[in-house]
Amino acid sequence: ACGDVNRNVMCNPNPYQSPLHHEVYEVARQISAHFTPQTTAYHEIWLDKKLVAGGERKDEEPIYGKHYLPRKFKTAVAIPPHNDVDIFANDLGLIAIEENGKLAGFNLTVGGGMGMTHGEPETYPRLADILGFVTPDQVLAVAEQIVTVQRDYGDRTNRKHARLKYTIDDRGIQWFREEVERRLGWKLAKARPFAFSGNGDVYGWLQSPDGKWHLTLFIQNGRIIDREGAPMMTGLREIAAIHDGDFRLTGNQNLMLANISPKKKPVIEKLLKKYNLHDTDRQTGLRLNAMACVAFPTCGLAMAESERYLPSLIDKLDVVMKEAGLEQDPIVIRMTGCPNGCARPYLGEIGFVGKAPGRYNLYLGAGFAGDRLNKLYQENVNEQQILEILTPLLHRYGKERKPGEKFGDFVIRKKIVRATREGKDFHA
Repeated sequence: ACGDVNRNVMCNPNPYQSPLHHEVYEVARQISAHFTPQTTAYHEIWLDKKLVAGGERKDEEPIYGKHYLPRKFKTAVAIPPHNDVDIFANDLGLIAIEENGKLAGFNLTVGGGMGMTHGEPETYPRLADILGFVTPDQVLAVAEQIVTVQRDYGDRTNRKHARLKYTIDDRGIQWFREEVERRLGWKLAKARPFAFSGNGDVYGWLQSPDGKWHLTLFIQNGRIIDREGAPMMTGLREIAAIHDGDFRLTGNQNLMLANISPKKKPVIEKLLKKYNLHDTDRQTGLRLNAMACVAFPTCGLAMAESERYLPSLIDKLDVVMKEAGLEQDPIVIRMTGCPNGCARPYLGEIGFVGKAPGRYNLYLGAGFAGDRLNKLYQENVNEQQILEILTPLLHRYGKERKPGEKFGDFVIRKKIVRATREGKDFHA
């Protein structure tokens, strides 16, 4: 995941779920292919600064040009009601609009991004704006012009200010829309109504119209290893030996076993039970909606633990959740070891961002569906302070919430933090 180009395109992981899902997935594949760099650098071998093999072809980048983009560019595609790719965290987003069971087109979103830098308020996370609506046959043309506007107007003097979110905030969303439309030669249609219910994964078994089965497994922080009482790696290896379908990764670090035939389903169920792999019913709502970046020891940017620490913190918070009668209530909790935002912490109803070993900034109040940023509540806190802060808050939530009210909405209603939707207001 490197380079000043369009990165991997994210989409709902299961194209087999319905004809609509298949159609949307194919659009995501087309976008990925369209923006794949044409460089031949991978076909060159250099020794002592001399080209010794390859290099016969000259690179031609019809979209990126000679200098590529000012910064990375991220694209995602979502199918309501599930925002399982966190669509508003991406430079370019496509929200599928269904009419009569068929794909009518997509609402476009632009200018999302998570990264920021501690102590530099001119950097901030930002939710994408809704730009308009396009039909499936218009997607590639419009996406290309969005990318070329960023190519031509993005800041190339400061990499911390080079993402599309800053280009749009500097010039305005109206200017951006007009520039895209000028390049297209036609105006975008108005966005159509849609609704998201959440930004997590849907666990468990699902049967598609063709009779095949699909199972989404909870993978804690995306780490497939053999743990005591749950030898996941061993179990998945045995499943792989007989499974004739797909293993598919979700945008929330989980794993889907897709395209399981009715004949193979009982065999796979036995292996899941044998290796204690299908245990979502024994996990708490907090853990099932948790995500962390790798941080130490893998990432050189880490300032604090994340993947290795979050499970133990959830153990302690789960005790509080049970006391408050919230054990099975879903709360989106995200943790990163630095402010770059790889686990999308600024979209967590509870977010932790590492500042130093054992120290985190605590954020509260994001939308459960990933449609509102959270807000800094307490800076540079350790575990004891985290528990001292969250324990009374969670108990209040258990007692004072309205029916169906999510934790992020509760802390906004109670004025514990202020609702934040604009990136420029994130530090205010």
